[in-house]
Order: sequence, then structure tokens, then C-alpha cells
Amino acid sequence: MRMVGSLVPWGILVGMLLFPWETLRAEKVSPVPSAPLEKAENFLSPLPFPIKETPLLQAGSAILIDATTGKILYEKNADLSFPPASLTKLVTMYRVLEAIQEGKTSLKTVLTPPQESWAINQPAGSSLMFLGPGQRVSVEELLLGLAVASGNDAAVALAIHIDGSVPAFVQGMNRLVKTLGLEQTFFVEPAGISAENRTTARDFVRFCAAYINIFPEALSQYHRVTQISYPLSHNLSRPAGNTNPIIQQNRNGLLGQFEGVDGLKTGYIQESGYNMAVTARRGNTRLLAVLLGGPGRTTAEGSAIREQDSRTLLEWGFSHFTTLFAHIEHLEPVRVWKGKVRSITPQVGASLAFTVPRERASGVHWELNYQEPLIAPLPQGTPIGRLRFFDATGTLYEVPLISGERVEKGPWWRRIMDTCILFFKSLFRS
Repeated sequence: MRMVGSLVPWGILVGMLLFPWETLRAEKVSPVPSAPLEKAENFLSPLPFPIKETPLLQAGSAILIDATTGKILYEKNADLSFPPASLTKLVTMYRVLEAIQEGKTSLKTVLTPPQESWAINQPAGSSLMFLGPGQRVSVEELLLGLAVASGNDAAVALAIHIDGSVPAFVQGMNRLVKTLGLEQTFFVEPAGISAENRTTARDFVRFCAAYINIFPEALSQYHRVTQISYPLSHNLSRPAGNTNPIIQQNRNGLLGQFEGVDGLKTGYIQESGYNMAVTARRGNTRLLAVLLGGPGRTTAEGSAIREQDSRTLLEWGFSHFTTLFAHIEHLEPVRVWKGKVRSITPQVGASLAFTVPRERASGVHWELNYQEPLIAPLPQGTPIGRLRFFDATGTLYEVPLISGERVEKGPWWRRIMDTCILFFKSLFRS
């Protein structure tokens, strides 16, 4: 067992591992861990220590996670099904950004809004970007129309642009969420106006974590933008002399009002109540919350309750938890018996970012435990030990150590020799 020294939350040097020249150091901060897409369904996990006090919220359902580690810090009715309302537009944006990534379109692509997407053809009560006939609008402007104005018309225009029709685009949305392992999420249209769209807080926080992992630039380019003006003169094929753009504010009232908030989206239809997906970063810690089914007799009341719930949850999260980062530069080789090679270098089998209670963030220790003896053959990726982080109260985090290479059986004479050595070692241990 060896002491790490103090692991502090802002990513400074955190002690020595194995020998003085092998260190645990702070990793470069990233909004979310770079886990493979197919593992999004396994991203969430409970904390390995109890939580004593949790906040009281008015939302019908809520969840708060450390967006880097996937640790669930808080949940309330997180598996209840709700219509996501305009949170749906985040999935629409994911699909558009994915199409850009695949070269199917670009941010600078300019299109004429199809008639189905004109503002006058959207259902009553729709939030709008105000698309209309005779306009020319870029994909980038439509994405801002989704993120800032929450335009149902922008969602329809992008759906038709990407897949030729709204139904085809929605099929792609449903394929996407199934790929992410979101079993309780389903869509019938891309704007969020229908109560037949369904999700849960647990499913949707998984989605949001994947979204900002794959497209981290979306936060600064779209979700942190505070207002949009549309249409501008370049959007009109025949500009009228007195045409003024419509200026709309971002519906996320926490932008610029709560430290660290830089996304994501609000939503409301009568059947859903007041919904919110929100993320904030302070230092190395990024939190991500989804709140569904908030009450409110009026838009002003519902928005205020939704924002207060979000403030309460985020402030509680930042005051109680922090994210520690560590990076192993080098691990000493470990002995392998009866193999073609005599030793292998272990690899760390999971992220070295972990969530800790803020009051336990200093004085963290570590220990290495290897399985002994390691006997060939060893497939690559075989668990060979664990790296445990702990303090006087108990375990904070454990990381598997795995074989970094495949080890075949050695020649017969080495197997016999190693068998004899292991036999005599066992006699001395006894």
C-alpha cells in the first residue's frame, strides 16, 4: 500500500505511483469522458458511498450526474415516463451534427425552407424561428433557431433537408436512441410538440452526456448563445425596406445568471409540464441534470419553478461533490509465469477521473493489488489487478488493471521450471 498524497480537485500534481519518477498527474480536462458511443447505456453508475442529505425539488422527475464520471449524485422518480417536449430538439440537433460529421451537409449549406416548415404551417402554440416563403437560410442558422428560439419550424426544415421527409428523419432519431441504449425513449416527430414522444430523466441524461461528449463544441456554438435575430436581410430573396428581424432570447434563463451554466435546453407542452436539461462547469467539475414534469399554472410560474429547481440541484451538486483527475504515466512490469515472455506492463482499464465528496477530496490514498501468480496464457485485456483510491472513511474509486498484450504459453522447459519455482515459493509462504 502506498500513499498518493493529496488529490485536489483542480488538477495539480497528485503524488507518486510505484517509484518517485512515476506520477499520478491531473489529466487535461474534458467536458465528458471519451467513452465509446456503444457504451453510453452503461455510463451511469451509483456512487460507492452514501449521501446523507438531498435537496427537495418540485419537478416530477429529476436526475443529476457528474458528466465526466457518470456517477449519479441525485435522482427522483428518474424512470417515470414523460413527453420530452422541446428537449426533443437536442436529439434533432445530434442527428444534424452527425450528418455534418459524415459529410452529408455542412453548416454553410443554404436551403429554401420547404412549405411544410413555414411558421404559418406549424401547430398552434408552436415556438417558432419564423421561417417563411422566399427565404434562404443556412444549416447553421437553423441549428441556432433550434437551440435559442426553439423553433418547431427549424426542426421540420432540418428534418426534410437531412432525410427528405420528417418520417424518415424520425426513424433515424429512433435508431440513434436505440444505439445509445435508451430503451424508454421514442419519438414521432422532431420538434417535441407531440405528447407521444416519450423519455425518462435517466434515459435523457444519458443522451445529453453522449451529445456533449460527441459534440462538445455545440455548447459554445449554440446552447450558450443568448439571443437570435431572424430573418436578416441576407435571408430574404426580396428584402422589403422596412423589414426588421425578430429578436428572441434563449429560453434557458440560467445562462449568464448561474455560474458555469452553458447549456442545454428547456421544454414545455401541457402534457409534459416544465422540462429542463441543464449543464454547468466549475473548475474541473461538470454537472448535468434533467428535470421533467415541473409544475406551473402559468408560463411565468412554471419557468420560475423550473429554474429554481435547476439552481437548487446544481448548487447542491457543486457544494457537495468534485471531480478528481489522475493520470498514470508508467506502471512497472509484473511477473508472468509459464509464458513466452517473463513480464508484461499493466494497463489501466478505466477512466482515472472519479467523483468524491468535496470534504473528502484531500488526503486521498491509493494501493495496487495484483493477482498472484499470473500464469500464461493471458489474453489481451485480462484483469490482473486493481488500483484503489480511498481515505480513512473508505473506498472512493477502484480501477481494474489489465494485461496490455496477449501472452502465449512458453516452451515446455520454461513451464516446468516455473512450476518448480512456484512450488517452492508456496512452501516458503506456508
